[in-house]
Amino acid sequence: MTMIGLSGSMFAVPAVAADEAAPKENPGSTVKWGPCPEDVAAEAAPSVLECGTVPVPMDYSNPDGPRIDIAISRLASQNPEKRRGVLMLHPGGPTSSGLSQPGFLVQQGLPTSVSDSYDVIGMDSRGIARSAPVSCGFTPDSPYTMNVPPYAPDDAAVLEQAEVVKSVAEQCAANDEDGTLKHFTTANTARDMDRIRAALGEEKTSFLGYSYGSALGAAYASMFPERSDRIVLDSNLGDTHLDRDGLRRYAQGMEDSFPTFAKWAAERDDSYGLGSTAEEVRQTYFELAEKLDETPVEGMDGALFRMSVFGSLFSEQAYPQLAQSWQSMRDPDGQEPQPAAGEDAEAPDMDNSLSVFLTVTCNDVEWPEDVDTYRKGVEEDRVKYPLFGAATANILPCAFWEHEPVEPPVAVNDEGPENILITQNLRDPATPHSGGELMREKFEDRSRLVSVDATGHGAYLLSGNSCALDVTTNFLVDGEMPKWDKFCRAG
Repeated sequence: MTMIGLSGSMFAVPAVAADEAAPKENPGSTVKWGPCPEDVAAEAAPSVLECGTVPVPMDYSNPDGPRIDIAISRLASQNPEKRRGVLMLHPGGPTSSGLSQPGFLVQQGLPTSVSDSYDVIGMDSRGIARSAPVSCGFTPDSPYTMNVPPYAPDDAAVLEQAEVVKSVAEQCAANDEDGTLKHFTTANTARDMDRIRAALGEEKTSFLGYSYGSALGAAYASMFPERSDRIVLDSNLGDTHLDRDGLRRYAQGMEDSFPTFAKWAAERDDSYGLGSTAEEVRQTYFELAEKLDETPVEGMDGALFRMSVFGSLFSEQAYPQLAQSWQSMRDPDGQEPQPAAGEDAEAPDMDNSLSVFLTVTCNDVEWPEDVDTYRKGVEEDRVKYPLFGAATANILPCAFWEHEPVEPPVAVNDEGPENILITQNLRDPATPHSGGELMREKFEDRSRLVSVDATGHGAYLLSGNSCALDVTTNFLVDGEMPKWDKFCRAG
């Protein structure tokens, strides 16, 4: 699931002039650095990034065959005496461009001790934006516009969705004229990371990954344990890939995180009128969803409403806009519903974003092909997780995907250095706490779990929790791994 970034800066960070940003090159590096594209530079400001590319094989079983270029960025350490290596980043998705992410994390208050310790490396992983982008040919008026399936109010809706996603899978296959789509996998992205490490002239790499980035980091630490330095896995899927169980856990995440919004709205009932108690706000949610199921309005139906609420729970900063949109839907008075946070179906990169999500997700692991499996799951989860279960259990194009996985999903490797810090909010709408628990269980003694009493998607820097900030920073800078799993209280 895409990590939704917070807007604005937590701290004022001075810009670094381009002539002051030139680091001492690692003599083993083969990357040629230059200015970043204007849009990347603007998103990263006031940080000044450099950009370059690293060539990698399209197909690692044929390393001398066709190559693709992976676009990377660098926020160079300004303190050569403290620099200890590189810190690679991944923002999640797997749909998100990460070239500007070093600057984004600075905007969120990345401590100088971290940016002094590392050259912070962003990237567009294979298939995304400037790294051999994949395309299924989606358009804004396509029947498939979101990476989470639509809520299915009844069994007929599952069968209808099955017809839609079958045509989507066929469309992706038809657009794969050169037959390369099968090589866009998490395992190959981890191999790309190791090529980037080598191109940067480093013996090891540290890593910070959010959401899907946790799966990628887990894959890298499992495939290349002795080349992994300090690994932070934040907002965890629970494995090295997203499978059907992981997607269905989104519903648990919404059940966990929704009460925080409901309490917030109830405390502001005089302003928004959504209910004077959390339970009344929850009931308002169901009333609005069912009303829109029966009578959609322009630009909004029940499925889109539920999806927009899910996206808005990624950050508490989105609560006012979410409450305002509910208010306009409940008492329209001629107002058109406003999109809530996370609703980006008409973004310019929608085709690439959806195409990457499907390609990686469907290629990583075999998905059930029997439509009845999804019908049964939707029926179960509609009752178990009434807020969103009938969406996340619904059918994806992966059920009809043309390619079988070219290799098994990466198995978590619990043998290796004790260098994996797992950070996880207790109330995360997309990756519930159970995802962190699963990752901790699989990595065993290689890891520690930091559970954070916070709501939202992203614990380190994004939750505002001082304990999570300190524990993770101390690990990245000084290698201080907690002796035991740790609980961070709210605040």
